[in-house]
Amino acid sequence: MITGLNHITLSVTDLLRSIEFYQCLGATLHVSWQQGAYLSFGELWLCLHLHRNPNSCFNTHSDYTHFALNIEAKDFSEYLAKVEKLNIQYWQQNTSEGDSMYILDPDRHKLEVHVGSLQSRLESLKANPYKGLTWHLGK
Repeated sequence: MITGLNHITLSVTDLLRSIEFYQCLGATLHVSWQQGAYLSFGELWLCLHLHRNPNSCFNTHSDYTHFALNIEAKDFSEYLAKVEKLNIQYWQQNTSEGDSMYILDPDRHKLEVHVGSLQSRLESLKANPYKGLTWHLGK
């Protein structure tokens, strides 16, 4: 039911520095806001998320770095039931556009199983923008 990689989210300590770095590597900046940015490398969606406490070392409780796997909307409920039957631990609840489940693998790597795409997220931001959202499209 998983169809591939959906996106990668990286916790960063300096958002502007990280945006510039990934743009220098060839990423396209779509939007930025006070706490993050969405960029892409071709079909790969990259989210940068400002770490809550840049003066502390990253730890598993506050670091938001994770990778998301893609799943079709029609398969989400069945997959969710499968995950719950396997008693897999969650690391957070979904608060963003599109159905998602946030789970931990046996080594406590953070995974997300997500319905949606960069385009569906950008569309949702038109109706419900994040605080301080700026559109960059193509920069």
